[in-house]
Amino acid sequence: MAKRREGDVYLEIVQMGNVCRCSAIDARTNTEVSIVAPATYSRYTMEQNAIRKLRRVLAQGDRRGGGAGGSGGTVV
Repeated sequence: MAKRREGDVYLEIVQMGNVCRCSAIDARTNTEVSIVAPATYSRYTMEQNAIRKLRRVLAQGDRRGGGAGGSGGTVV
């Protein structure tokens, strides 16, 4: 298995009717975020917005001193 490097991100786009859900997962911390966008948006736009949101969530976790995310979500 390949080593996970700093900055590696997995992306998934799922179309549901006239909207798409784009998820971005940080490979190192397993932090996941999702956005919902109109299906008419380009793949590039959805991916960049999801990555931007992921970077913001990771940065907020670092500022809080909590590790990945730090948003208080529930682990199932």
